[in-house]
Order: sequence, then structure tokens, then C-alpha cells
Amino acid sequence: MWKSYKKEKGSVLLVSRKRTLSEKAKISGTDKTLIDFWSWGFSDLLSNSLRGIFAEFLVGSALDCLNQSRIEWDAYDLIYRGKKIEVKSAAYVQSWHTDTFSIIGFNIGAKREYSYTTRKYSKEIRRHADVYIFCLLKEQDIDTLDPLNVSHWEFYIVPTKILDERFPTQKTISLSSLSKIAKPVRYDEIKPKIDGII
Repeated sequence: MWKSYKKEKGSVLLVSRKRTLSEKAKISGTDKTLIDFWSWGFSDLLSNSLRGIFAEFLVGSALDCLNQSRIEWDAYDLIYRGKKIEVKSAAYVQSWHTDTFSIIGFNIGAKREYSYTTRKYSKEIRRHADVYIFCLLKEQDIDTLDPLNVSHWEFYIVPTKILDERFPTQKTISLSSLSKIAKPVRYDEIKPKIDGII
């Protein structure tokens, strides 16, 4: 189901209806359900792409700002108390590579903002969020590692102005550099930390 919203003259934004597990929606013409699709395609939370989306969900749940469905390719990931939040994730263990631990780094590169109303990218290249939250799946024991366990994560919260001052043109930041400007917090400390910043 899609809802269309007219934003500007000649421009329509399609927004999907948020689906829930309780719907048990059948996929027409098959014996499968939406849950079957989710289970098949979106169960590996250690994959880079899904871990990133799951990290956005974790932060959104900590801030209680999941009222809008996720928008792919937006210039920021969440809005909390009027502030734009960018969520980045990394992990020592990857589903595709378990021989050695990954070197931890996060993307902080400036980018153009895409407008869904004009269907064009902005000319200005910058960091569009007000705050960055870097989510590290820190657990290194492959046998006990569980992305669904929030104690296996730590979170580094940095106002964008600090990134702009300290790393104006840098595209990535290492964990060691990040640790010099922010101390890790637990899942239950995300909201009070953000509230203190904004």
C-alpha cells in the first residue's frame, strides 16, 4: 500500500504504509507471507547494511522517535526534538568475515542532500545532521555475539559542529580518533546524553 502526497507543483512523494507482524499479510498469488519475506531477506543483523539499519532502529527506540517509517537515502536518519540525527554503525565481527576482527571506522563524509520534492541533489556539500551517533557492536566473542542484546553495543554521541571543527574534510573517523572526542555510553544513556546536548 502506498500513500501519495503532493509536495510541490508536479511533484509527488510516495510514502509506504508501515507494516506490522500482526498483519500476517499474504503475498498475493503465493503461499508466502510478508513475515516469510522478512525472515528470508532481513535476518542477518551482522551484515553491514542490515546492521546499519538495525542501529538506526536501536537509536530511534532509545529516543522514542520511530513514529515515521525509515526513508532510504535521506540526508539524516532520525529527527528527535527537532534535531536531525545521523546514525553510523560498525562491528568487530562481520557475517562475511570472521577470521580476524574488522578495523573500526565510521563514515563522516559530507554529502549532497537529495530532495524528494524536486528529485534533485543540492549543490551544497556538507554534513546535514545536527548530531552523529556512532554505534559499535563491541562484542568480539563469536559464540555469544548477539546484535539483539543492547549490552553488546556502545554508543558515541558527537554534535556535528565538533566534527566540522576537528575533521572538516575527513571522510572517515577511526575509533581511536572518535574516543578522543566522545566517551561511549550504554543504550539507556543515549536519551539523557542527547537531551543534555540539545
